[in-house]
Amino acid sequence: MITFRQKGDFSKLTRYLEKAKSVVKLSDLDKYGKEGVAALASATPVDTGLTANSWSYEIKHGNGTVSISFKNSNIQNGVPIAIILQYGHGTRNGGWVQGRDYINPAIQPIFDKIANDAWREVTKL
Repeated sequence: MITFRQKGDFSKLTRYLEKAKSVVKLSDLDKYGKEGVAALASATPVDTGLTANSWSYEIKHGNGTVSISFKNSNIQNGVPIAIILQYGHGTRNGGWVQGRDYINPAIQPIFDKIANDAWREVTKL
């Protein structure tokens, strides 16, 4: 027979995790959102400039999580233009316009910065 005994509690870990959770400030998230929009706007292929100028972000809080969503409001005839620029699209006469991966390279440095800044703050505790 194998038995286990445990003495003590997780109060120190719980306090540490509560501190870590409070490290991320709303103003920091707003800063990252603005940086992401600027990066996406500058990387978006430009014809009229409407798609590049249609980027925005939204910060959502819920159930102990926070997320930043980047959105583009340029929709023509039900088609999100930013998406067809990214992935490509068919033409009326059966042709294909190749997409261009501009979203991922533009936003990845922002995600890296968020991760690095969060890690730096958490390890300071």
